[in-house]
Amino acid sequence: MSFFSKKQTVVVHDGQFHADDIFATASLNLALGKKIRIVRTRDEEKIASADYVLDVGGVHDPKVGRFDHHQKGGAGARENGIPYAAFGLVWKEFGEKICGNKEIAERIDTRLVSPIDAEDNGLNVVSPLLGISQYTLQGYLYLQRPSWKESVEKYTTSFLMLVEEAKKILLREIELTVHYLEARDAVRSAYERAPDKRIIELDHAYPYQETLMDFPEPLFVVLQKPSDGSWKLECVRREAGSFANRKDLPASWAGLRDTELQKETGAQSAVFCHNGRWLCVAKTREDILKLSQIALNF
Repeated sequence: MSFFSKKQTVVVHDGQFHADDIFATASLNLALGKKIRIVRTRDEEKIASADYVLDVGGVHDPKVGRFDHHQKGGAGARENGIPYAAFGLVWKEFGEKICGNKEIAERIDTRLVSPIDAEDNGLNVVSPLLGISQYTLQGYLYLQRPSWKESVEKYTTSFLMLVEEAKKILLREIELTVHYLEARDAVRSAYERAPDKRIIELDHAYPYQETLMDFPEPLFVVLQKPSDGSWKLECVRREAGSFANRKDLPASWAGLRDTELQKETGAQSAVFCHNGRWLCVAKTREDILKLSQIALNF
C-alpha cells in the first residue's frame, strides 16, 4: 500500500460501546496491519459503503467484511454453545492470522474472546458469590462511558482510546501464550526426565499446573524462586480452577516459620509453610528436596 492509499473504513455502531465491539475493532485493526478509519454510526448509507462493518447492520458475511450477530437467528455458536458476538466473529475469521498460530488463537478464544461474547449475548459464565460480582475487564471498559453529567461525545473519544488499549491487551495475550507453549514443552520434558514422577523439579519458574494435570503421578513441584534464589515446594492441583491439592503438605507444618518449621522438619534452612498447605519455602535446594521427601511419605 502506498503512502497515499485510501484507509480502510470500518463502521461500528454509535452510542454505548461494549467489550465485543471494542475488541472486534482492535482485532480487525491488527489483522489488516495498517491504519483504519473508524466510523461510529447506524446510518445505512455509511454502513453500505464501508469496507468492514462490525456489530451493526444485521449481516454476517466475512467475504464482504460484515460481522454482526444481531440479526434473527444470530451468527452461530461454538461447539460449547457460546454464541458468537462481533469479537468472536472477527476472531474466527482473523485470529489465526493475527497470532500466526492456530493453537494460540484457540487458547485466546477460550480465555478472552468467548467470555466477552458470552456476556454480550446475555450469558453469565461466572456466578456471583454472596451477592458480590467480580470486577471484570468489561467493568473497566464501561467505566469509560460518559456519566449523565458528561458529554455524549465521550462515547467516541473513549471508544477510540479503548480500541488502542484492546490492541495492547491482545498483543500481550499473544506474547504470553507463546511463552506458555514454550513452558509447556519444558514442563513435559522435566516430567519425562524425573526419576520419581511424583516430584517434578523445574529449572525455571514455568507455569506448570495445567500441563502436569495431564499426567497421573505428579504430586509436588520443586523450583527456585527467581526473586531471591530460595526454593519452593508446591502442590499440584487436582483440576483446573481448583484449590484442592492432589496431596497436601503435612498438617503439622501449616503456618510455621523459620525456627519452628526447622524444628518440625529437620530442614535447617526452612523458611515458611503456607496455612493452606500448598507451599513451603527453604533457602537451599538440599532442604527443599528433603522437605519434598517428608511430604511424600507422611
